Amino acid sequence: LGIDRFLCSPLRVGRGFVRAEHGLLPVPAPGTVELLAGVPVYGGDLEGEFVTPTGAAIVTSLCDYYGPLPPVSIERTGYGAGARDPSGFPNCLRIILGDFDKAALTAERGQGSNSITVIETNIDDMNPQAYGFVMERAFDLGALDVFFTPIQMKKGRPAVLLTVLCERDRLDSLADLLLRETTTLGIRHYTVSRRTLDRSVETVETRYGRVRVKVAREGGRTLHFQPEYEDCTRAASERNVPLIEVQAAASAAFRNLAEAAADGDEDDDRRRE
Repeated sequence: LGIDRFLCSPLRVGRGFVRAEHGLLPVPAPGTVELLAGVPVYGGDLEGEFVTPTGAAIVTSLCDYYGPLPPVSIERTGYGAGARDPSGFPNCLRIILGDFDKAALTAERGQGSNSITVIETNIDDMNPQAYGFVMERAFDLGALDVFFTPIQMKKGRPAVLLTVLCERDRLDSLADLLLRETTTLGIRHYTVSRRTLDRSVETVETRYGRVRVKVAREGGRTLHFQPEYEDCTRAASERNVPLIEVQAAASAAFRNLAEAAADGDEDDDRRRE
């Protein structure tokens, strides 16, 4: 299924007692409590065991987020029903398969602005070789961007301001990364608003092969575009030509497509008139 991440709502563990091999145990059972350390749970109104140790082990092994459903483009949904039939309560487990990136892109296209979280820390005593590793791990954990700014700290010491941009639900995992993988003693974070353009990736044909082009638009107008660097470097290497020639060819091909599309729109308008 190509699943990158599992998320879960707070867990209803139930209340009362359950009979086990060791006798009568409180709900949640001791093993369940140990496995759910650090996970948001609640008892609920109904008596009974709603999270077993096996279930707790599965959830805590897979999930790194527990909370309300974040913005997601739903693709599939599955249900599993238990044998018990409690009154007034559907004894079902629901799993939703969705795409966060598609939901974020849809939101940006519809609103043009949203909020993101900024994580920062000042570092003046870390081996420079470690910065690249931290950046790669941050992107693996879902960072939107990572960058380093040279700064000067107290006593004239040169240092680095490490900045990570992310969605709010990635804050904890990225903060843990910085605290674990850098020499910092703490991080700061805050929420900022941003305005974004509609973004898309289109493919053009050039004499060097197919090249993807990143396009930024607002209100249907193309404001700027950029040939994909990796595609251009690959084509330049395969054809043994300068990189700038491939980039220029891709840019020219996109302009031709854009002009042809604009002419077609004008012809359609004249026909409607």
